[in-house]
Amino acid sequence: QVQLVESGGGLVQAGGSLRLSCAASRLTFNLFNMGWFRQAPGKERELVATITSGGSTYYADSVKGRFTISRDNAKNTVYLQVNSLQPEDTAVYYCAAGGSGGNWVYWGQGTQVTVSS
Repeated sequence: QVQLVESGGGLVQAGGSLRLSCAASRLTFNLFNMGWFRQAPGKERELVATITSGGSTYYADSVKGRFTISRDNAKNTVYLQVNSLQPEDTAVYYCAAGGSGGNWVYWGQGTQVTVSS
């Protein structure tokens, strides 16, 4: 079955950076839109960034200018470069694959990002 495996999370001080990766398998990766979501303790999951199969990107206002989503279709991998991290960015970060209209079909297991002040 389709697998999405995130990696790259960790503990970082405020102002630091991380590069999150999501490797897909058993998926025609280049045909799918990819997204990064996050869920903080006690909060609902929120959309962070998306990249379409054609490479168009979208960012939530809270991360614009600090986060960058990219994809490498040859490696079946989507990335999220997260810079200038703040404690409020602490969350489990999930990647997802989907079609048009925000229909997210496949999800990874998540990677924890913790930002200390």
